[in-house]
Amino acid sequence: MRTFPLQIGTPDGLLFQGEAERVVCRSITGDLAILAGHCNFCTALGMGEAHVVLPDGTTRTAACIGGMLSMMDGECSLLATTWEWKEDIDEERASKAKARAEDLLSKGGLTDREYKIAEAKLHRALVRLSVKN
Repeated sequence: MRTFPLQIGTPDGLLFQGEAERVVCRSITGDLAILAGHCNFCTALGMGEAHVVLPDGTTRTAACIGGMLSMMDGECSLLATTWEWKEDIDEERASKAKARAEDLLSKGGLTDREYKIAEAKLHRALVRLSVKN
């Protein structure tokens, strides 16, 4: 299968640079897959599971929490707000974050802003836990 150059970074630095057969992630409008030869494209990323298929056929899975993806002239750049490879996710920490967010949401009495923040924290924890398991 054909490959294309892929760079994955976060504000903390470059996490991956190399060739890929496919990258699959969630955009703000739904899941998308990028393959070699894809047309020029740019989109905002949502929260969800992401996969990178390497030239040897292995797949690396990650939790992607927001960002931007662009495919320009055959090269793909993915700048994520948060990108955690499956093996780097701290399951205990994610479980505790989930419990804290659920506790906040169940108590009620939150402002609209506090509710949205707690809901986003819950969603992030759920994404991490789904990727880890």
